[in-house]
Amino acid sequence: MHSTSLFKASGLAALLLLAGCSSSVTKPEQYSGFLKDYSGLEKTTSATGKPVMRWVAPGFNLNNYDSIVYNPVVYYPAPKPTGQISQKVLDGLLNYTNDKLKTSAASRKPLVATPGPRSVIFRGAITAVDSSKEGLQFYEVLPVALVVAGTQVATGHRTMDTSLFFEGELIDAATQKTVVKLVRKGEGKDLKNENAPLTVDNLKQVIDDMATDARMFDSAPK
Repeated sequence: MHSTSLFKASGLAALLLLAGCSSSVTKPEQYSGFLKDYSGLEKTTSATGKPVMRWVAPGFNLNNYDSIVYNPVVYYPAPKPTGQISQKVLDGLLNYTNDKLKTSAASRKPLVATPGPRSVIFRGAITAVDSSKEGLQFYEVLPVALVVAGTQVATGHRTMDTSLFFEGELIDAATQKTVVKLVRKGEGKDLKNENAPLTVDNLKQVIDDMATDARMFDSAPK
C-alpha cells in the first residue's frame, strides 16, 4: 500500500539508524511510482563509478536517434518546504538539476520541442522516499528524498546524512516504449546536526555526477 508520504518513512529511518549506514542503491520499497515499470532493473556502475539500478532495452543505441525531447525534471511527489529545507532551496535544487542535465542532454543530441520519428524522450524526477512499513519514528524523512540518518557523537547531536533519489527514463518517440530506465541514489554532504539547514551546495556534487554520467553513458550494444 502506497500510504506513507514524505514525512512518514519511520520504518526506513529506523532501519537506517540501526544499521549505521544506508544502502548504496535505492531499494524497491523506496521506489516512488514515477516510473510505470521497475522490472528488469539491475545493479551496475555508472561512468563516474557510482552504483545505480538500470535497465537498457536489448539493441538500444542512442546513435540511432537524431534528437532528444527534454522534459524538465520535476519533484515527484511535490514536496513542501520545512524549517530545514526552504522553498528557495527546493527551487534552487531543481533549477540546478535541470541546468546540468539539460546541458548534458544537449551535448549528446540536438534538443527539440516536438518529437520526430527518430527522437528519444527524456523524463525524470527527484523523488521522495516512500515506505509502507511502520515503526518507531526516530526522524522524519525530509522531502526531496533526503533520507535523514545519523551517527551519535559525544555532544549528543547527530550528524545528518543527506541522499538525493532520482528516477528517469528514455522513451522511443516512435514506439512510445521505454528503452532506458534508471533509479539512483547519491549521497550528499552531511549536515552538522538535525537543526542545520540544507543548502543546494549539500547536493551539488550528486547532481554533477548525474550530469557527467548522462554525458558519458555508452548506449552502444556490446
